[in-house]
Amino acid sequence: MSGRARVGLVGFGSAGAGIHTPLLRAAGLDVVRVVTSDAGRRADVEREWPDAVCLSSIAALLAEPGRLDVLVLASPSGVHAEQAIAGLQAGVPVVVDKPLGVDGDQAARVTQCADDLGVPLTVFQNRRWDAEQLTLRRLLADGELGEVFRFERRWERWRPEPKDRWRENATAADGGGLLLDLHSHLVDSAVQLFGRVRRVYAELAAHTTPSEDDAFLALEHESGVRSHLGALSVAGAPGPRTRVLGRAGSYVVTDFEAEATAFADFADPDDEHCGWVVAGDERRAVPRAPGSAVDFYRAVAEAVTTGSPMPVDPHDAVHVLDVLDAARVSAAQHRVVPL
Repeated sequence: MSGRARVGLVGFGSAGAGIHTPLLRAAGLDVVRVVTSDAGRRADVEREWPDAVCLSSIAALLAEPGRLDVLVLASPSGVHAEQAIAGLQAGVPVVVDKPLGVDGDQAARVTQCADDLGVPLTVFQNRRWDAEQLTLRRLLADGELGEVFRFERRWERWRPEPKDRWRENATAADGGGLLLDLHSHLVDSAVQLFGRVRRVYAELAAHTTPSEDDAFLALEHESGVRSHLGALSVAGAPGPRTRVLGRAGSYVVTDFEAEATAFADFADPDDEHCGWVVAGDERRAVPRAPGSAVDFYRAVAEAVTTGSPMPVDPHDAVHVLDVLDAARVSAAQHRVVPL
């Protein structure tokens, strides 16, 4: 392949237009085909990617697979698995926005299809490139926190009136709810940091939406570290975004994407720092590790150009969904579920 990688983008809503488009452009990939049947979004495509051709279905897109170097799925979660398999069967490398499927069985079928066909597949776990994740990985590698025994991460917002979007309106079977939407990231982050999960306890509730808008997971990793992960849409006083407890100190991050915080005293002092290392009365701001989610798509471009590995192993996403499946069982049966 020569020149810039050519992308077929499925979906041009909040994810396709608002998240993937700026990252693809910054990484130097060209969107040449977009699947959307919405007239207003077609107009948005013309503004963002004036040379792209709009199509009304993924079938029409895959009827000409030779025009694409990679397929990016930014569609609703409930159709990710079937669309990914269609792309793989057409011989096109596939990037799937998380989650890979609505459950572990779906995700396993997709990865098995990719393995059988030998077609590259990856999952858009962009939060691996968040500043706090990159900075925390560096702290752990340097041993600055000592032996870590607990990882806490909360993604809490104050949205007493839910947004009118498919994510808030869909059932869990169709990919709705915070367990699939946000815990796909939270669990992936925990597994990347501390390894695979062996036991799961969960509490789920739906206060304002058909699927859960309140999801708490307690995970025991095979490494012995315990993760407490929370996603909540009706938190009037959101808790600290990240707190990692180690025998030599803790790492604390309070900022969460311009949401209100009850811990303003621990806000980052400037853009050059991310979070604090705290040991009792002592604390210091931590220099921000370099990197961003653009690096994900730079790695995708390298993979489809040179045959190097994709940036996220899709089998990781299967394990994450197995954890989320266990969380549903745990919440329904009020018990700890082994994996």
